Amino acid sequence: MSTSLTGGASAAVDPLQRDALYRKLTLHIIPFLFLSFIVAYIDRVNVSFAKLQMLADLSLSETVYGAGAGVFFLGYFIFEVPSNLIMHRVGARMWIARIMVTWSIISCLTMFTQGPVSFYVLRFLLGVAEAGFFPGIVLYLSKWFPSSKRSQIIALFMVAIPVSGAIGGPLSGWIMQQFGGMHGLAGWQWLFLIEGLASLVVGIAAFFVLQDRIETVKWLSADEKRLLAADLAADDRTRAHHSVRQVFGSGKVWMLGLLYFCIAMGNYGLVFWLPTMIRAAGVANVGNIGLLSAVPSLISAVAMILIARHADRRNERRIHVAVCCLLGAAGMLASVLLAQHLWWSMAALVVAAIGINSIAPVFWGIPTAMMGGAGAAAAIALINSTGNLAGFASPYVIGFLKDSTGQLLPGMIVLACALVAGAILVLTLKPQRSHA
Repeated sequence: MSTSLTGGASAAVDPLQRDALYRKLTLHIIPFLFLSFIVAYIDRVNVSFAKLQMLADLSLSETVYGAGAGVFFLGYFIFEVPSNLIMHRVGARMWIARIMVTWSIISCLTMFTQGPVSFYVLRFLLGVAEAGFFPGIVLYLSKWFPSSKRSQIIALFMVAIPVSGAIGGPLSGWIMQQFGGMHGLAGWQWLFLIEGLASLVVGIAAFFVLQDRIETVKWLSADEKRLLAADLAADDRTRAHHSVRQVFGSGKVWMLGLLYFCIAMGNYGLVFWLPTMIRAAGVANVGNIGLLSAVPSLISAVAMILIARHADRRNERRIHVAVCCLLGAAGMLASVLLAQHLWWSMAALVVAAIGINSIAPVFWGIPTAMMGGAGAAAAIALINSTGNLAGFASPYVIGFLKDSTGQLLPGMIVLACALVAGAILVLTLKPQRSHA
């Protein structure tokens, strides 16, 4: 983001003028990114609903499902850092649109899954296609909003995760029920096709909606552009600039990657196994499972924004992350232990969703406040890709343990331990204060 528009001390500006600027930025930038992340997340995790039919149709085991759900993240891991570095060079508009179009095509092709091998290959290619999307968005937001506002801004964007669950669950259940058998295709095949086509439309729109530079934005006045550029320049001076080589040699970056791995273990455990956990509590109808899966998502969406705002207001992130990790761990365990009591189990899943979904917006305020330049692009991608290896480990471990023991509890114990480890790790970090 160019800062050539800077022309004075931004601190002297009327606070009301600054607030109006960031409200305008939020209204112009966040809604489309929000929509983009909704379709991304639905395409990533709709396999958790397809599972309810496709395992029987294709004679797949729980272990195969877990490995297939997780192999997405191996492709994501391998290509994420290069993807973010390319975006840093070519700009967000073209690269994010490219990512969205290619993953949409792969998502549609998943309807042609025939067995374990094709399932693994298509999930891997989906990860390759989507690599760089989330860290690219985080990097993009860091070029429009100073670090003092970043947790709540990232939360507004990431609330798309629980909202995608609230929309995607009922929608997926409805598609599978209403379209199953039409034109000789199973419900899960229609699921991949319809939701993939929806994200393709959004991906094409991204090329025309996103803007790469302050100077080219038509909806900001000259004074607003100068104020924004000055704020970002002041914020940039508080961050260390690192080369890509320095990022890969930074112990702090790898520590953040390990921390995010622990967080993501809980997150993807909840995402990929929520429908199965609800079915284990006694709900058989796929439509009802979809509706019930929306409850934790909707409640956690509100909590996510409130917790992120509280973190920004207090200018504190470590304790917020730790408490959310512990809430998530307790909720995951309780939901399985109370599985014979549907509504108590659902209450525990709400607690788990509040904790787990509220972690990431606050967490991403830590690395984006630490680094700038190409080093930030590499660090964000490295942390995210390292953490997202949990996207492979989490569903695979749960699937393997469920096949081995016939129970969900052993897998939930593993996820709870990972979240507790995340709480411990984040408290070992040196407090990072924002100065913007």
